Amino acid sequence: MKLFFLIYFIISALLATYISWRLFSNTAVRRIWKIAIAFGIVGMLFLPVILLILRRTGLDNSFIDVLVWSGYLGVGFLSFVFTYLVIRDVLWLPAGAFNIIKARISKSAQEKAASNPIENPSRRGFLVNSMNYGIVATAALSTGYGIAEAKQTPAVEEVPVPILGLPESFEGFRIVQITDVHISPTFRRSCVEDIVAVVNTLNADIVALTGDLVDGTVDQLSDDVAPLGQIKSAMGNYFVTGNHEYYSGVRDWIDEIRRRGFTVLINEHRIITGGKGKMLLAGVTDYREGRMLPDHRSDPQKALNAAPETDIKILLAHQPKSIFAAARAGYDLQISGHTHGGQFFPWNFVVGLSQPYISGLHTHADTQIYVSRGTGYWGPPVRVGSPSEITLIKLVSGGESVGG
Repeated sequence: MKLFFLIYFIISALLATYISWRLFSNTAVRRIWKIAIAFGIVGMLFLPVILLILRRTGLDNSFIDVLVWSGYLGVGFLSFVFTYLVIRDVLWLPAGAFNIIKARISKSAQEKAASNPIENPSRRGFLVNSMNYGIVATAALSTGYGIAEAKQTPAVEEVPVPILGLPESFEGFRIVQITDVHISPTFRRSCVEDIVAVVNTLNADIVALTGDLVDGTVDQLSDDVAPLGQIKSAMGNYFVTGNHEYYSGVRDWIDEIRRRGFTVLINEHRIITGGKGKMLLAGVTDYREGRMLPDHRSDPQKALNAAPETDIKILLAHQPKSIFAAARAGYDLQISGHTHGGQFFPWNFVVGLSQPYISGLHTHADTQIYVSRGTGYWGPPVRVGSPSEITLIKLVSGGESVGG
């Protein structure tokens, strides 16, 4: 934990220094105020972490909720400011290189000044400050738009998945996936009720909740989770753990989710029968959290232990990274979340560095994988270019590759 705080503080300090330097280097703001602003940015970046720790100690009230909202909105806004500053500075690099070359070949400083009037310090300062005001305004607009998009009731994403040799009795089988809801002080009971209302219009054969349901303890969030107990499906509701359950008391949450009518699959499976066909539905624990609980080490192969012959094998796994083991074990389809589709720019590019698939339907070896953009959001209540979804997966006959 100490190492985490040290690394987080160093990163926050670097970000704060860069933002304050690039925003205020050409202004008349006194040095002491620039330093104060830099410290304020560090404090804003640290606020969600501090509040998270306080909530884990049991401190949770309406004032804390307001601070959580403020902290996450601040982080989202600063993320946009930083991104737009970096883009601006990168685009300026060729111009800077051109000016350096021009200065080298000019015969005198006077000729340079005459031929390149934009280098006049006052005019350059005006240009830089005008761009900075534009960056701050654009970041504010991006944050506002992102809030509006994140707080919408998730739309239904219909995904036909072709399965080779699909029994006729499973043609059109409907799997409704919700994932990465992240119930928290910024995502409360009313949002969960809206999700449940949509799910119950979809005539699900099964409902799959693929992890990261909560950011908080059972004592803090049980009332907000309660509407999940009203979800209806023909053949059962199933849950697998995500990484955030392990930060919030996973064993207590497993018990709570079972009380809400879900079957929790911990490296195990269930058999679903339809007419003469049989489907194996397996679920694994989060890809990495065996580090916290050794008996929860994720194992798609173990989830097949003692399984009879079936026509279809489907795996519920929170992280797309489980696809490597799932493909080796011979699953037909893996259903995952975790990535949020990147949630907002530029994190959609960063997610791609750690996960094999970010969103959508893909084929890996002989196994298909669908990765949801998520039903809620994590951290800043912001989504830009990656809207939340409730996924309706329909199994259909077929077997052609759907993507790489």
